[in-house]
Amino acid sequence: MNIVVYLKSLEFANAAFLWLLPIVVLLTAGYIWKKNRMYAVFSVSTETPFLGIKSAKQKFRHLPFILRMLAIIFVIIALARPQSSISHKQVDVEGIDIVMALDVSGSMMAMDFRPNRLDACKNVMQTFIENRSNDRIGLVVYSGEAYTKCPLTSDYQTLLRSLETVKFGIIDDGTAIGDGLGTAINRLRESQAKSKVIVLLSDGVNNAGHIDPYSAAEIAREFGIRVYTIGCGTIGNAPISTPYGIMYIKVEIDEPLLKNIAQKTGGKYFRAQNKTKLQEVYDEIDKMEKTRITEYHFTNKPDEFFPFLLVALGLFLVEILLRYTILRIKP
Repeated sequence: MNIVVYLKSLEFANAAFLWLLPIVVLLTAGYIWKKNRMYAVFSVSTETPFLGIKSAKQKFRHLPFILRMLAIIFVIIALARPQSSISHKQVDVEGIDIVMALDVSGSMMAMDFRPNRLDACKNVMQTFIENRSNDRIGLVVYSGEAYTKCPLTSDYQTLLRSLETVKFGIIDDGTAIGDGLGTAINRLRESQAKSKVIVLLSDGVNNAGHIDPYSAAEIAREFGIRVYTIGCGTIGNAPISTPYGIMYIKVEIDEPLLKNIAQKTGGKYFRAQNKTKLQEVYDEIDKMEKTRITEYHFTNKPDEFFPFLLVALGLFLVEILLRYTILRIKP
């Protein structure tokens, strides 16, 4: 381990002992002052005759003192009880399984949303998917009948590619809300997720399919699936492009049905009259259905004073050895 990184990772249990470090500065200053008082001063015309006569003993005469100061520094650090901090984090993620049921009937071509309802919904749903994490999301499309466009997956890129290919005319026209809801329930009925959610969007009245929407809502409740329903479209008439030019269709949304489905399953009904409102609806659902993440932190702080104490002892022994052998001063 890099020594700098190691030192930065240390914490001190008895940090007050570090205030003893200035003692080393005082001892050093006293040593220098004392040595200066020991030498006599005399003047010579040139120092040439004295060059090169310094012995190794003279050159290293201060080494014992330096070693002792270093030993004191390491002793003080050891007294401060350095500790390394080892942290562990365990994260429990409780993901959510979400199925988005999208109406692709002919009325979704209406241009009260720009460029039309379907493309506006696809764009908002894309943003919703991109903002999620740790969840599995699936996609069901329905019109006169329903089918699974993408099963539950955490591979959001695959899901987004499936959403991108959704278009008009891929299935018979009509509005089979019961079939759309039933197909979405089928994708979730074996889910082990703690939270199971369906986001069902419709712009019309149930007029096709084989499954009664009210019965489908009862089944969703039995499986513990929460359904958020969205009524998509303005109030009144909406322009739609036809081979004969722009025509206006009456906006008919079965709000009582969508409200009943949401209420029965513990969800909520929303009405989106433009793309901005639709974005706000998905944002609100995103906030309500957040993945639950629980974090457990474990911290272990083993003492690291022994290496510092060992270094201090080594320095002290080397200092004693030098002082009484090689650098011994004769009386």
